[in-house]
Amino acid sequence: MNYISTRGKAPACTASEAILQGLAPDGGLYVPENLPFLRNLRYDEISSYPELAYEVLAPFFEGDELSGSLAEICFDAFDFPVLFHDFDDRRATLELFHGPTAAFKDFGARFLACSMERLLQNRDRKLTILVATSGDTGGAVAAAFYNRKNIEVKVLFPKGRVSERQKRQLTCWGGNISAYEVVGTFDDCQKMVKDAFMDQKLSEEWGLSSANSINLGRLLPQAVYYVYASLVFRATHDGHEPVIIVPSGNVGNCCGAYWAKLMGSPIERIALAVNANATIPDYLDNGIYRPRQSIATLANAMDVGAPSNMERLFHLFPTIDLFRREVSAWSVDDGTIRRTIKEVWDDSRYAICPHTATAERVRRDHFADAYSLVVSTAHPAKFESVVEPLIRTEVEIPGNLAALLEKPTSYTEVGVDYHLIF
Repeated sequence: MNYISTRGKAPACTASEAILQGLAPDGGLYVPENLPFLRNLRYDEISSYPELAYEVLAPFFEGDELSGSLAEICFDAFDFPVLFHDFDDRRATLELFHGPTAAFKDFGARFLACSMERLLQNRDRKLTILVATSGDTGGAVAAAFYNRKNIEVKVLFPKGRVSERQKRQLTCWGGNISAYEVVGTFDDCQKMVKDAFMDQKLSEEWGLSSANSINLGRLLPQAVYYVYASLVFRATHDGHEPVIIVPSGNVGNCCGAYWAKLMGSPIERIALAVNANATIPDYLDNGIYRPRQSIATLANAMDVGAPSNMERLFHLFPTIDLFRREVSAWSVDDGTIRRTIKEVWDDSRYAICPHTATAERVRRDHFADAYSLVVSTAHPAKFESVVEPLIRTEVEIPGNLAALLEKPTSYTEVGVDYHLIF
């Protein structure tokens, strides 16, 4: 399996090379030359999540130096449960927040860290990981890469744009993890990372790579839980395939869903829920793609005005007609997020985070009668200042998260010039 750049001006490479490079030399994102088609996987063949992950990912690593280690990587990375919450016989929620940092990004970050550590040991090389975060990515990456051999991590997060508990997760590590509070937006952080990569001298000197969802090693494992979830849903809902509703910011997560669907997973449709950063719904409305500065919202991990992974979606669906046929997206404002959190609690005594609330709103407004699966991307305890006043009760903090919140923190405040973090 070879990987090519979305911009078409870089040579094809292997999965391992794409993972180590992060961004393609022409500034594009790596995608597989062809998506493999899943063999006829059935629910009754799933003995464990790590084993399914190996089955799904093996074609992507065919002929690659990591192929012999892939099973071990999957068992190392995915050592936490994937759970469902059923509301009724049609509606369910996929809980992706049972990993070490209580966010879905633990899946991609841990797989990437396990892969990179092995690759670097094979090559006797060192890397510096740059990661821009709007909330959850940085914490997941820091946890996954903490104390990994031959790897240094620099985490950039926007000042005043992450929750207090998110900030503690970003800044509690030390050791090989350095945290930088950027006086700017997430888009500024993301631009700093991209500018550093495009600085060839700096990139070579520091051995730069990325752990954002632009990295292939983050995206591939995100396709796995959509394969898994769709198989489980179909088997437990009388053969019905779900509409999957994905809270979306940088659109890496939904890209994983589209890859899973195109590989043959039993998914009826994929819908995107965004916050007030309505870049994608606007594109669907008028056919003109206009990235813009991000707007601060309650669903802060989705505060992205210029989603990096749009290049991958455009690669899949290159015309506006094709894009509209495959992609649906709706914007949900802060007031509606609050109302939805309260509605779900009042209806079911089930607490959800602001990001999950955007997807739940889309379900209630547009797919009320469908067989549907909302993707819950973060534990509500990470957003207690938003959730608890609405549901008027305390959200229990998961043990892994509680342990992180007790650790001392350290970070450096910087401006938006990428040179300041080196």
